[in-house]
Formats: sequence, C-alpha cells, structure tokens
Amino acid sequence: MAIQNSINTNPSALVALRNLNATNSALAAVQDRVSTGLKVIGAADNASSFAIAQGIRAEIKAIAAVKQGLSNGQGVATVAIGGATEVSNLLADIKGKIIEGLNPANTSEQQVILNADFVGLIGQILTFVQNAEFNGRNILESGGSNVNIIADTSGGALTLRAQDLEGTAFSPLNAQNLANASAASAALTVVNSAIATVNTALGQLGADNRALTFQESFLSAISDATEEGLASIVDADLAKESAQLQSLQVKQQLAIQTLSIANATPQVILSLFR
Repeated sequence: MAIQNSINTNPSALVALRNLNATNSALAAVQDRVSTGLKVIGAADNASSFAIAQGIRAEIKAIAAVKQGLSNGQGVATVAIGGATEVSNLLADIKGKIIEGLNPANTSEQQVILNADFVGLIGQILTFVQNAEFNGRNILESGGSNVNIIADTSGGALTLRAQDLEGTAFSPLNAQNLANASAASAALTVVNSAIATVNTALGQLGADNRALTFQESFLSAISDATEEGLASIVDADLAKESAQLQSLQVKQQLAIQTLSIANATPQVILSLFR
C-alpha cells in the first residue's frame, strides 16, 4: 500500500499528538495521586467510592467529637475523685482529733486547742470541695448536678453522678465541736458517718470514670478500624504509583520525540522540488 505524503494532513503527527495527550493526562493523574496520597481525590475519580468515603469521613469526625466530650467528662471525674480523696484523707485526720478529744484526762486548755484544730480541719473540707472544679463543673458542691456525657454517635449518654460532699461531710461536721468529751463522742458518730459517705462517693465516682474510660478506649478502636477501612477505599499505593510515574515520564519523552519526528516528515517533500 502506497503512503501518501501531504502538507495539509499529517496522520503520523496526529497519532503522536493523541498519544502524547493521553500520556500527559495519565501522568497528571498519577502526580495528583502521589502528591495527595489518594487514589480517589474527588467524585470525578470514582463517584461511588468518593461518596462512601465522604460518609466514612463524617463518621470519623463524629467519633472524634464524642471522644472529646468523653475526655471533658473524664476531666470532671478525675478532679472530683482527687477532691473526694483529699476529703477522705482529711476525715481520717479529723477522726484522730476527735479520738484525742474523747480523753477525759484532757485539761480545759488542751480541749480548747483540740477544738481549734478540729474547726480548722473542718474548714479545709469546704476548701477541698469548692476547688474540685473542672471546666466550670463541680459535682462535689451542694447543688451540683449529674453530668450527662454523649457516649456514641447515636446520642447515647453516660452519667457522671454528683456527690454532695459539702452537704454530707462538711455541713454535719461543721455543726460539731470538741468542747468536751461528750461533744467529742457526738462528733465521732458524725465523722464515722461522713467517712462512710465519702467512701461510697469515691466508689461511685471511680465506677463512673471507668465507664467513661472504657467507652473512650472502645471508640478509639472503632475510629482506628474505620480509618483503616477508609484507607482501603481512597489511599493510593505509593510504591505502585512511583513505578507508574517513572514509566509515564519515559513514555512522555518518547511521545515528544515521536511527535517531533512526525512533524518533520513534511520537510521531506521539499526535497522533491529541489
């Protein structure tokens, strides 16, 4: 078959140009995947995969928001546990003072000193309680309310129960004194009740805090698994993309050379007219 030479139409150049354009498009796509680390960057790449990925990304953000709320709740619980623990330790010291006040051999001067120490320790209870605040929440004060914390993306909640140590520990003891052995005996009954109450409060606070910790750990595991699933849908295989990038760069250079040769073909016609 004879090959027709023409200066109006250069089929070889057109083929070479089409191949170069296709190579350039493929190279641009690979460069995008390498630079972003994603094989599905937008809906134009793969509409269904991108839609699924967007839904998964929304779920991951929702889990992150829930975890943040749980962290705030853990902050409230940790501070409350710290405050209640200090109150518990202080009650042990107060009980020791009361036992000293029960001694009938104490002189009136000794009883006055013991009572002054007792009053000072009782005041310290209130200080501990009032300073057990985190992010504006104090669940140890009188009037403190339960803290409901969102625990999952469906709106389920966990409750951090308030413990009124001001009303159950400080106020009853604040009404006592160690003026004499009889008063000390009454104070002993009150402090024993306060110790039991504070210990119960510590148990509840600890249980509530553990529930928050377990839920946070669970959500971390779910978030990690979800991110792995997202990665399998949209992440690019960079080792493969790197190899393809080098291949396309070589192909591009060859296509440019081929186009140059094809564009030079009409020059041969000039030699026929010399």
